[in-house]
Amino acid sequence: YERICRFFARTSNSVVVSVGYRLAPEHPYPTQFEDCLVATIHFMRTAQDYGVDPSRITVCGDSSGGTLAAAVAQALVNRTDLPKLRAQILIYPFLQAVDFNLPSYQQNKGVPLLLKERTIAFGLKYLNKDLSAIEAISKGCHIPEYLQLKYQKWVSADYIPHEFKRRGYNPSTTHPLSEELPTLMKAAFDPVFSPLLAEDNVIARLPETFILTCEFDVLRDDGLLYKKRLKDHGIKVTWCHLQEGFHGII
Repeated sequence: YERICRFFARTSNSVVVSVGYRLAPEHPYPTQFEDCLVATIHFMRTAQDYGVDPSRITVCGDSSGGTLAAAVAQALVNRTDLPKLRAQILIYPFLQAVDFNLPSYQQNKGVPLLLKERTIAFGLKYLNKDLSAIEAISKGCHIPEYLQLKYQKWVSADYIPHEFKRRGYNPSTTHPLSEELPTLMKAAFDPVFSPLLAEDNVIARLPETFILTCEFDVLRDDGLLYKKRLKDHGIKVTWCHLQEGFHGII
């Protein structure tokens, strides 16, 4: 990522701080989030030492880095001892582990680089869980009914515009709930892991946002749903959709 960071710094005339957070599975979740949060807070407190205006700090990340950027932005909304973030930049972020049958998951399940099964496998490895649960999670057997009812107002194919269903979409059928999976996957419903599941009072206080989505990406609809939530709460969102883009294109 050094070349990308240098490119961002040069073309935007900005100071870019790249966080070398520790990696899973050697350092399990939520170590990565904690590292990013600590680094961000430290930089916010010392920004002027680097010639940076503390009121113009932006968090940015792509893919799982987008998850971390979104989670850090949420963690900072109620901090009164720090400057407010100027913005967040989320590049094809992973934002929810509730529904792996959204239109983008169905349409792009076999599109490299991020296959549907690989996405779930990465999540399980991140949480240090056994990969034998991939198929059951793929079918939605990990969500208790009471949580399904809560999350459907935020995570639903009903909120995906029709033009993103033209390449094919079949509403998912309900599968019986696994007895073990809801407990096993409890951490996956934490907004640190799934920022799309943050409460409204957090979403409403987030900074201005840029979201990039790619058509041929299982995570496309995560970005679309987050865009809708932010806009519903009056947050200014700039959205860029790459019609021929795929995950990892950066």
